[in-house]
Amino acid sequence: MPQLGADMAAGRLVAWYKQPGDAVKKGDIIAEVDTDKGAIDVEVFTSGVVEKILVQPGEKVPVGTPLAIILEAGEGPTPSPPTPAAPPAPAGERQRVSPVARKVAAELGVELASVRGTGPGGAVTRADVERAAARQPTPATPTAPPPAPPAPPGEADRRARMRQAIAAAVTRSKRDIPHFYLSTTIDLHRATTWLGEQNATRPVADRLLAGALFLKAVALALRDVPELNARWEGPKVVRSDAIHVGVATFLREGGLVAPALHDTDRLSLDDLMRKLRDLVNRARQGELRSSELSDPTITVTSLGEQGVETVYGVIYPPQVAIVGFGKIVERPWSLGGQVVSRPLVTATLSADHRVTDGHRGGLFLAAVDARLQEPSRL
Repeated sequence: MPQLGADMAAGRLVAWYKQPGDAVKKGDIIAEVDTDKGAIDVEVFTSGVVEKILVQPGEKVPVGTPLAIILEAGEGPTPSPPTPAAPPAPAGERQRVSPVARKVAAELGVELASVRGTGPGGAVTRADVERAAARQPTPATPTAPPPAPPAPPGEADRRARMRQAIAAAVTRSKRDIPHFYLSTTIDLHRATTWLGEQNATRPVADRLLAGALFLKAVALALRDVPELNARWEGPKVVRSDAIHVGVATFLREGGLVAPALHDTDRLSLDDLMRKLRDLVNRARQGELRSSELSDPTITVTSLGEQGVETVYGVIYPPQVAIVGFGKIVERPWSLGGQVVSRPLVTATLSADHRVTDGHRGGLFLAAVDARLQEPSRL
């Protein structure tokens, strides 16, 4: 059961999309899990063949519980193509079967004559029987129907559990993480002017939002101050080579999630905008992938659409920083000895003082500002 956020303690398996004998590759969706934040598609973290299912639909298990066994290349027989059935023993030669294997074969309904033995002298072992049982088709008329999985929780119950999970996470964050806070005001004249010129030539569906510029500027600034792109694991900080920016997304039914835009620093603005729209839509429809919830290396939150000018976020463990952007407002701005009207935004940083300090945090916000002054290079 994957850890889909610091506030997750357990999950309920909803369905399997792969069965024993199926080949899988890294990134394939193998199962669906129900959590306090909705149904999540679980991805495979390795390539191989599904050997055995360990948790059945309807079961709720703690984080870290093995859900299935996957054989990687070289670890065992690959059922695709299927292992051929053992040829019948020559006349007068008796098939060698261990007593335990014979008992298990009777319990699982496996025909021993079709099992190829891998034990000493070609003897059929218990493992041979279990592999054969996993490959054989399910009987059309099972002796007893499987127990019905528990009914999924109602939306009101899910909202209550989500609020409890969020409460536990932020309480842990404020208790364990020594936060410090910084803010800066950024002149967005160049960014908004460039954005207007770009969007004037685009269809509505392809227009860029200022939020995409903020995300890309944060991702690129992390290259300059990489200690903020990290996780606190036990007594030490572990920096991440990849930059996966989590996007705080408020759900229509209440609560929030912060799924990751993978490799944000490497995305063009067009790709980032397209992936951002897709990510937000899937988050609100409950169609996120497990890696999107477990991979963020920093989070960006914005309450500009709600009219909030300044937001100081609470760090989401095990991350070590969260960046906030407020509403873009027209305000007087001193420039070259003159007062002019400029579009301004307040950018904030909440950071872990065990990992960094105000000096480095200030350099990070300055790097975000510098990136936004050159929007064509984002």
